[in-house]
Amino acid sequence: MPVVTINGTSKEYEKGTSFEVIAKEYQNQYSSRIAAVIYNGKIRELMKSVKKDGELSFITYADNIGHKTMRRTAIMILIKAIHDVVGPEAMSRTKVEFAIGNGIYCTIRETSVTKDMVRKVADRFTEIVVEGIPITKKVYPLDEAIEIFKTQGMLDKVSLLRYRRSSEINIYKMDDIYDYYYGYMLPNTSYIEKAQIEKYHDGILITLPTRANPGRLIVSEPREKLYKTMMQASDWGSMMGIENVGDLNNITCQGRMNEMILVQEALQESRIADIARKIFKRVEVKFVMIAGPSSSGKTSFANRLSIQLRSYGLTPHPISLDNYFVNRVDTPLNEDGSYNFECLEAIDVERFNSDMKRLLNGERVEMPEFNFITGKREMNGDFLQLGKNDVLVIEGIHGLNEKMSYALPAESKFKIYISALTTLNIDNHNRIATTDGRLLRRIVRDARTRGASAKKTISMWSSVRAGEEANIFPFQEGADEMFNSAQIYELAVIKPFAEPLLFSINKDEPEYYEAKRLLKFLDYFVTVDSSMLPRNSICREFIGGSCFKV
Repeated sequence: MPVVTINGTSKEYEKGTSFEVIAKEYQNQYSSRIAAVIYNGKIRELMKSVKKDGELSFITYADNIGHKTMRRTAIMILIKAIHDVVGPEAMSRTKVEFAIGNGIYCTIRETSVTKDMVRKVADRFTEIVVEGIPITKKVYPLDEAIEIFKTQGMLDKVSLLRYRRSSEINIYKMDDIYDYYYGYMLPNTSYIEKAQIEKYHDGILITLPTRANPGRLIVSEPREKLYKTMMQASDWGSMMGIENVGDLNNITCQGRMNEMILVQEALQESRIADIARKIFKRVEVKFVMIAGPSSSGKTSFANRLSIQLRSYGLTPHPISLDNYFVNRVDTPLNEDGSYNFECLEAIDVERFNSDMKRLLNGERVEMPEFNFITGKREMNGDFLQLGKNDVLVIEGIHGLNEKMSYALPAESKFKIYISALTTLNIDNHNRIATTDGRLLRRIVRDARTRGASAKKTISMWSSVRAGEEANIFPFQEGADEMFNSAQIYELAVIKPFAEPLLFSINKDEPEYYEAKRLLKFLDYFVTVDSSMLPRNSICREFIGGSCFKV
């Protein structure tokens, strides 16, 4: 019998014993549900079984991989519920659109989504969970898989698989439905312990526990501005005929990518010009506050916005809140003793407000500059005095937090939230997380500008995300405007820059699993030549070649 070693203790199991059976033995040692295992260095789903000796560890909902597995399984259950309530044809028309807070927004095309329908879908979802329907996975030859999806009307998957290099594909089955999912799944439907399903605008919002609180269901506050911005991006994609990776690959292979890039860039420039026009019309505005999460393209956006402001006769002056960092010795510490540069206390808020008030009053002010080598703020003779048409374009993590600019009159501030809010899907049932796009952006930029490895960037990402959750996302709905910096083509451009960096991570390193996931993800894209990008493209902030100092 195979010998399985768990936490240093070895035990024999019958060959063919499922990992789910083993997980149940150890579940009481973990505070959140076990979702998968790592066996002999490879991630295995719980429906898989022991075949030889090995070392085993568990992945729970509190882990990144486990949480994604739970969310992915919940989506398949939701699609099954829609299939059962609305009809089989609705399955191919259901699209998993994007995340809104702790929820995931889905639509059903050519269908009027009513409260009564959503109630029935929610009830059926609960029934499916209670039934504990097994979820099985089977490897199919690619041609056979394509026929299955054609039969179910899933032409988005047919288009995606056209560009697949492998001759086989994994398909999941739940009762009478077949589907393809990018990533791991749970062994049966009973593993989804908490979910809320409600009507939201013209679709359905399913809310699930977060990774930070896997045992609790926390419903987010309404985020209408975010929803509007995401829908605008989705409409842009529809207008250009690109709603999923298969559509994007088709355009690339048809030689139409250059035109598509120019259209996308024109749409973004039009949006930037619209924001500049609104700032100009508010004559009392002196402070344009820009904030957004890591790798959202704040610097390129600020430069492009400044150009548009100049076209209205305004004179913009860029200011980075980083120059108001307290001296490094005074920086608050994290629990592990590292510096916490992302909390508000890392900024000299009093000095910032004092300087800004003096500028607003027409005084001549010497602006500070933070020396990141010495860890000290310096005064280097950089004086500034605001004229009638001058505006300050202020960029920093806390720009939307009222505590950052408490002394400034509300009418003097124009707040902008920026993020890379991709609405491009792998296919209708597999959305692309906005965090994946930002992580890939940062991996490429960190390697180019800081000499940082992909391993280091990935290892820091959870800490970066925690800072965003605390200091940025709670304030996004307070912005006057939201700007989406995601470009529908960018992942195909970033691919050749990111792949060598991800391949450099070794199997014995903890970041390997995330690197492998990202590599598999990038494999869906046909590469796009970066030489087609304009020099002012936001994407160039990450891959290089920008006309701006980024």
